[in-house]
Amino acid sequence: MNGSSFRSSRWKPGSIAAYSTVAALGSAFRRGERVLVSIALLLSFCFAATCLSSARAAEPDEILDDPVLEARAVEISRNLRCVVCQSQSIDDSNAPLAKDMRLIVRERLVAGDTDEEIYAYLVDRYGNYVLLKPPVQRNTFILWAAPFFFLVAFGLGVGVYLIRMSKTAGDDLEPEDIDSLS
Repeated sequence: MNGSSFRSSRWKPGSIAAYSTVAALGSAFRRGERVLVSIALLLSFCFAATCLSSARAAEPDEILDDPVLEARAVEISRNLRCVVCQSQSIDDSNAPLAKDMRLIVRERLVAGDTDEEIYAYLVDRYGNYVLLKPPVQRNTFILWAAPFFFLVAFGLGVGVYLIRMSKTAGDDLEPEDIDSLS
């Protein structure tokens, strides 16, 4: 067996590692080992359950009787960040503070506030951080511009790398190598 198949971590269609893995899995199924089948079924079930489940954290005692107000409450809750979880909306979070914020949203809706008034109330209370999409202001400009700066910097880095690689590839050739190529 030559060592070339172990030099690369990539699986190539013709590599020995790819064929041996497929052969091992095939023989495991032929031997009647149902463990792999059970694990595959369990993983696919978990994946389907995760994809199909509703991620709403609103509890039955929070839901409003008026379906129009409830739909507005859900929409507002999806745009507000849980300040405890930091990466979830209050609609998805099970944190006690997120529940309190959902209740505030519903109380303000029942009181007759508009969506903008509810957002303003929560921003006054928690700051712009509570919004999942904060407005573009002087203090949030870096947050909005950073992805573009990183993309430009990455593109420039790749360009410089490619230029250097093309120059070094041309420098490595000796005159006798050039004669042998032609």
